[in-house]
Amino acid sequence: MSACRSLEGQVAVVTGAARGVGELLARKLSARGAKVALVGLEPEALKEVSERLHTDSGHWFADVTDHEAMVRVAREVRERFGRVDLVVANAGVASGGPFADSDPGAWRRVIEVNLIGGAVTARAFLPALTESRGYFLQIASLAAIVPAPMMSAYCASKSGVEAFAHCLRAEVGHQGVGVGVGYLSWTDTDMVRGADQDEAMRELRRRLPWPANRTYPLGPAVDRIVEGVERRSPHVYAQWWLRGLHGVRGYLPGIVGVVGQREMRRFAPRLAGIPKGLVGAGGAADEQERTRSR
Repeated sequence: MSACRSLEGQVAVVTGAARGVGELLARKLSARGAKVALVGLEPEALKEVSERLHTDSGHWFADVTDHEAMVRVAREVRERFGRVDLVVANAGVASGGPFADSDPGAWRRVIEVNLIGGAVTARAFLPALTESRGYFLQIASLAAIVPAPMMSAYCASKSGVEAFAHCLRAEVGHQGVGVGVGYLSWTDTDMVRGADQDEAMRELRRRLPWPANRTYPLGPAVDRIVEGVERRSPHVYAQWWLRGLHGVRGYLPGIVGVVGQREMRRFAPRLAGIPKGLVGAGGAADEQERTRSR
């Protein structure tokens, strides 16, 4: 295991920093002495987070799928702080429900934010990370390891971004840049609470096998992510049991395929009313910004 590195004086960038994992991660990085650049679509919320941090910080309004905007943010962050040492690509959205009935725009947006947004963030900040021999952490999910019905866009995006980060690690490691993937199970955030507002989705999740059928507290999960950042770990597990899934992940699609069919047959009469848009407050902010930009 790699030794922990002090975050004192390091410059960290966190996308999706207005709430949830991103907000708490920014606070904990700041508490360890890092200067923090917050990036997201909710300027007022970002400003409030920034004002509560212990160290020098700033906030930038940007859509992580917009290459020009993220290049501008990367340039301005470097001008403001002089360097960039850590980047956490945390911004993400989700939608649920059967693929055949899904809203094409919402489905595509999940892919754009979670997968394309991670790659755009990496592209924008790689020059600065190469200069500092820094660390890029891509937040993925249990959904990257275990495919699940009713979550086709989210699982596809998180599987894709996991593979992207593994490829990037092999490409830039010789330049001294570390690349990690962060895995989280169901964690108490606005996104998960938004998904749970639908009764059928909530009950489906509760029928998952232990320990995937419970919601985990945010604080300990983010503590594990911070420890991974300090160690520049290639794999960061927000819940202890996620590490063990890697050894059996080859068997999981077959198991899910059998069990999932049974569950879908059971819940079929209740699926028509599942909301088709993005879930949670973050999803609402994304939809609001896209509507405003049209």
